[in-house]
Amino acid sequence: MVKIKALILGLLVVNLFIFGIIENKDHSFSFAYKTNFIIFINVAYLALWFVLALINKYKQKIKEKLLTIYTLKNYAQILPYVKPYWFRALLAVLITIPVGSMDAVIAWSLKPFMDVVLVEQQTGWTMYIPLMIIVFSVLQALFTYIATYMNTWVGNKMANDLKKQLFQKLLRSDASFFDKTNSGTVLFNYNNCAETACSGLLNNMKMFSTRFFSSLSLIIVLFYNSWQLAIVAVVVLFGALYPLTKTRKRLKKVFTLDMNVMAELLNNYNEVFGGNRIISAYNLYDYCKNKFKKVVNAIFDLSLRMIKKTGIIAPAMHVISSFGIAFVIWYGSYLIVSHQITVGNFASFITSLVMLYNPIKSIGNSYNGVIMSLMMVEMVMGILHENPTIKNNEKAQKITPCHGDICYKNVTFEYEQGRPVLKNINLNIKAGQTIALVGNSGGGKTTISTLLPRFYDVKEGQITIDNTDIRDIDLDDLRSNIAIVFQDNFLFGGTIRENILLGQKNVSDEQLQLALKSACLDEFIASLPNGLETIVGERGINLSGGQKQRIAIARAFIKNAPILILDEATSALDNKSEAIVQQAINNLMQNRTVLVIAHRLSTVRHADCIVVLNNGEISEKGTHEELIHAGGDYAALYKTQLA
Repeated sequence: MVKIKALILGLLVVNLFIFGIIENKDHSFSFAYKTNFIIFINVAYLALWFVLALINKYKQKIKEKLLTIYTLKNYAQILPYVKPYWFRALLAVLITIPVGSMDAVIAWSLKPFMDVVLVEQQTGWTMYIPLMIIVFSVLQALFTYIATYMNTWVGNKMANDLKKQLFQKLLRSDASFFDKTNSGTVLFNYNNCAETACSGLLNNMKMFSTRFFSSLSLIIVLFYNSWQLAIVAVVVLFGALYPLTKTRKRLKKVFTLDMNVMAELLNNYNEVFGGNRIISAYNLYDYCKNKFKKVVNAIFDLSLRMIKKTGIIAPAMHVISSFGIAFVIWYGSYLIVSHQITVGNFASFITSLVMLYNPIKSIGNSYNGVIMSLMMVEMVMGILHENPTIKNNEKAQKITPCHGDICYKNVTFEYEQGRPVLKNINLNIKAGQTIALVGNSGGGKTTISTLLPRFYDVKEGQITIDNTDIRDIDLDDLRSNIAIVFQDNFLFGGTIRENILLGQKNVSDEQLQLALKSACLDEFIASLPNGLETIVGERGINLSGGQKQRIAIARAFIKNAPILILDEATSALDNKSEAIVQQAINNLMQNRTVLVIAHRLSTVRHADCIVVLNNGEISEKGTHEELIHAGGDYAALYKTQLA
């Protein structure tokens, strides 16, 4: 209330001052001149008061604005991805200048046309104006097409470069990342975000740059026709744009929720694809349908929330613009009657104003897309700048040749804070030894094996290979010296040959045939019409469990690493398949340091040392005969399995 009183008092003082100046000047000034002078001073005063009020209102939010500027710097980090294509990107922006400016040419042409043809009822050169409008419209359409093509080309190139960088980042992500992240989130963050960040941002930038140059040229036409009306139009224009300043803050939370739900939607598709047999076997159609329905309904609710937060912007801009047009018509009528502007001026002005306001009224809807693109840029840049937990340190070294002496010293590890999985593990494995890890499920057997190739890092203690802490060994070199055969080995889409070689090009046919024979695969391959070129299907769907295991063993033969980890390699097989795979494993274990994780104790009777784990601790260790004689946990497990 105090501010309104101050505004009214200020207006009174300003107007008294104006009237004092007018009275002391030459009385030959016309009434129209005095009126225009008073309007100009009052509008200038109101604009200045409005700006000062805004500054005063937002002076407490300087830090927030500075943070926004800092965020814009983060957005600028995408510029290096534009650099390789800067010429086309610049050309796409420059083309928007004539695209936008030609709107003004069409609006300006109405002045001479109206004044000469309609008022003076003559033709002259104005008869070419319709032809000129057609020519300019054709040029505008051509430039728009070129700008769209350039933006699409640059946007897709940038998106591809970003996807490559994101995919490389994904490949190097820690095992803990995949433990906590579902496939839908990976697909959305590492693929969809790159598309929206590049293509969406450039397309919206094209639209905004076109609107900017169009608005700028139209404002020039407005001032050319009537500076009095132009001032009013520009003030109303900024008033119409003001609601957009609140949009980003309103949308950020909703967009974050929307992205999470979209990731969950993709995850539903992946689950149906990967678990189709479980769904069919257990008649989970209604269960999966209800899960999907819940996600779809959440997306619907979020879209409504977005409309509630931003849907009022376009109507508000429309109402504010209508006030500007109404005032211009009212005041323009007076200016025509007082002969300060011509009918042509007014027609050109109104056309320019409508052409200026119409895109501005619809810009609110497009602004949502811009905010979305900027948030995607922020997310993508955040992903690219994340540092993996498992990485090389400054002292990283190679251990070639690797002999295979392994030592676990006071190792403690936990996946979740305060819930240790391994407690003070001490274990010495000499080169060439076979160590078996046995015990009840959840005892920590697999965890011990995953710490060796640094899928995770120990919380306390250390693991050494050839007396070198594995954290001081180059990560790629460390893993190149370790071969792993899992219980469920992943096969890539492609041929059997591709799944055995895994990209290695320096493998001779003799080495490959030896690997096939050692893995007991030679007879199976010979029975296939296409042999090694047989397609395995996605995740090896065309092969049996035993066949997939033998392909994994052949991989290990080709890798020829001095350290071998066998993680439940035969537990999921039937007796016949197990016998064949076990023979292949026995061949693979020769002259290597081997860690065997097994539930079937009969497969590890001949290990050099059997380590029994219970609740993350070593309860006993020794040979099969020693542990049976001791009558402890191992003896109890062995008797249970015999029974």
